[in-house]
Amino acid sequence: MGFLLFLLFLLANSASGKRTTYIIHMDKSFMPKAFTSHEQWHSSILETVNLKDTASESSTKPTRLLYSYDNAFHGFSAVMSEDELQVLEKFPGFVSAYADKKVTLDTTHTFEFLGLNPESGLWPASHYGEDVIVGVIDTGVWPESRSYKDDGMTEIPSRWKGICEPGQEFNASMCNNKLIGVRYFNKGVKAANPNITISMNSGRDTQGHGTHTSSTVGGNYVEGASFFGYATGTARGVAPRARLAMYKVIFDEGLFASDVLAGMDQAVADGVDVISISMGFDNVPLYEDPIAIASFGAMEKGVLVSASAGNAGVTPGILHNGIPWLLTTAAGSIDRVLSGKLTLGNGQVITGWSMYPVSALVNEFPLIYNESISSCNSTSLSSFNYGIIICENGHFLDQINTIAESSAPAAIYISDDPRIFQREEFAYPGVVISPEDGAAVISYAKSGANPVASISFQQTFVRSTPAPVVATYTSRGPSPSYQGILKPDIMAPGSLVLASWIPNSYTVSIYPDIGLSSEFAMVSGTSMACPHSSGIAALLKGAHPEWSPAAIRSAMITSAINIDNTNSPIKDSGLNYSIATPLAMGAGLVNPNFALNPGLIYDATPQDYINLLCAMKFTLKQILTITRSSTYTCQNASSDLNYPSFIALYTNETTATLSQKFVRTVTNVGNGPANYSINMVVPSNTNISVYPSRLSFSSKYEKLSYTLTVEYNGNKTGEVVFGSITWVDVIGLHAVTSPIVVAPMIHTW
Repeated sequence: MGFLLFLLFLLANSASGKRTTYIIHMDKSFMPKAFTSHEQWHSSILETVNLKDTASESSTKPTRLLYSYDNAFHGFSAVMSEDELQVLEKFPGFVSAYADKKVTLDTTHTFEFLGLNPESGLWPASHYGEDVIVGVIDTGVWPESRSYKDDGMTEIPSRWKGICEPGQEFNASMCNNKLIGVRYFNKGVKAANPNITISMNSGRDTQGHGTHTSSTVGGNYVEGASFFGYATGTARGVAPRARLAMYKVIFDEGLFASDVLAGMDQAVADGVDVISISMGFDNVPLYEDPIAIASFGAMEKGVLVSASAGNAGVTPGILHNGIPWLLTTAAGSIDRVLSGKLTLGNGQVITGWSMYPVSALVNEFPLIYNESISSCNSTSLSSFNYGIIICENGHFLDQINTIAESSAPAAIYISDDPRIFQREEFAYPGVVISPEDGAAVISYAKSGANPVASISFQQTFVRSTPAPVVATYTSRGPSPSYQGILKPDIMAPGSLVLASWIPNSYTVSIYPDIGLSSEFAMVSGTSMACPHSSGIAALLKGAHPEWSPAAIRSAMITSAINIDNTNSPIKDSGLNYSIATPLAMGAGLVNPNFALNPGLIYDATPQDYINLLCAMKFTLKQILTITRSSTYTCQNASSDLNYPSFIALYTNETTATLSQKFVRTVTNVGNGPANYSINMVVPSNTNISVYPSRLSFSSKYEKLSYTLTVEYNGNKTGEVVFGSITWVDVIGLHAVTSPIVVAPMIHTW
């Protein structure tokens, strides 16, 4: 079974003695058989964690059970102190806890959704990423953005070798203690187009993408950030005290592999600790992929490379950056809803979806429902433009354009298409509501009692459910670069992420053709998910400077969350909200606080990756293209890389039982001796065996190995089955989970 970990710490009070109501999520599979009910188990836990007052040796105000839950999710709510909560967190079966309180909105909110908080966990342990240097390979930077101010930053680390390269509309004084370096690389663009004139021949961003991704990684604190009144609060990057260096390799005139290689190579030479790259190359083998080649060299120097999985959607096997030696991130949603409030004349209030970027007045207009025009795709709508029109059974973008052309004051769109809720454009007043709410609105509109409605905009709510869900656009594995390693690795927030933008171009447009600019934008894509992972990797590097890139990646994979905030398996919005497979989300939602202390890690050396390349039957020249060194050997070629996940592949020719054996070595990074036992979630039609089933470590950094065997005898005509193994510390401090997938092999180039 294993722990199903979901952590959203929102600890409201710093004084340990103050008592607060917390909602506690528990894994019911850990309930001892001695208890006859979950309520009895929960009460027993609270009795155990009730602390004594150290001064009087008497009990403080007792912990008090409010509710015991066993339907929508498993857990309870109780009044307790922070000290008692910390004791409870060590209990076997503890999943997560958060304060039961009114939420103060805080942008980008993604850090809060991921559980990062100033009281405990990865932020304070890493000093918010202080002095960790993140190199971002992208479209450049807008240096005047408030996200790059260096308030609170210390002096630049002496190990930094980079520069602030002057150029067009950019001088060296624009760098500071936050934005410590900027370079640009366009020789490849110029070589391909000898007579071309580069429109912005400097590190300045003309597209917004690089400003957005870099501020997501490590932007400083910016008060009063919002997207036209939505998601108002204080913006900050995932690692707000990390240093940023921008390597511009994308220009309006083009993107070339040579420039990407040069940018990544220079980043390593300059002394970055993490490289974040939200781009990829499709349909190329590893030895022709500039990101694969450059990231191998980075890995050799101890630099972790974090890359996006791509935005190609649900078709299997078109993910890019599925490179064995880097971290590959898929995209998911968060629990924030940007909304318009629909108020009907009968008093009913419905919260719908809207990102209309203006505080428009849509007040008590007639509510119109007519089946003959409800698809909202006809010019005849102009005959009904005196009121708010209800639209259904159509394509949202077509409908909103038709409504705008009709000059109706607004519209209500009835839809549950998940793609709508990933778009940042909403060009005309309106609100999207669910089919369930739509039935009530239509019923009222048909009541004949002069129905009216009002819509208000620029509203934001958090704690929506379910969250996260896998985004429709995120690319899926297996990785065409090498299918024998499970990719993507993890999922991070990627839908409607708020971060800095360039102010001299339109952020959104409204009808008829009015462009609006903003210093912040909300954008969706794996490009937005990647910098979240990059920032978490930077935090882990700050907390554990001795860890290798493989160790950091391992900690992030084995601590990831595979359940949503309803305590149910994460769903895939691109596949009708079916349970998401690791081919879509990897191990699950990245969980930074648990990654801080993972218990065990799966490490790998450069030679281990060489052994994998040798097993791929590449020629010596092809291998050297990646490794750039002939000092490595192929004496121990092996396709069984020491990776923290497992994938077994079958083909149309696989007629008998598919059987595959994996050997893994784990390193104990806990504090001293530890004993682990195995828990399994076995995929359907599959047998999983693990030997040994217990691991006993006598000291920190000790390494032990185990063998896992997968035997699959199910459908071999496209079925994907999945499960996991979890090494559980017997005292309940650690749960080290690895996903297992059985899937069909895909045809590659």
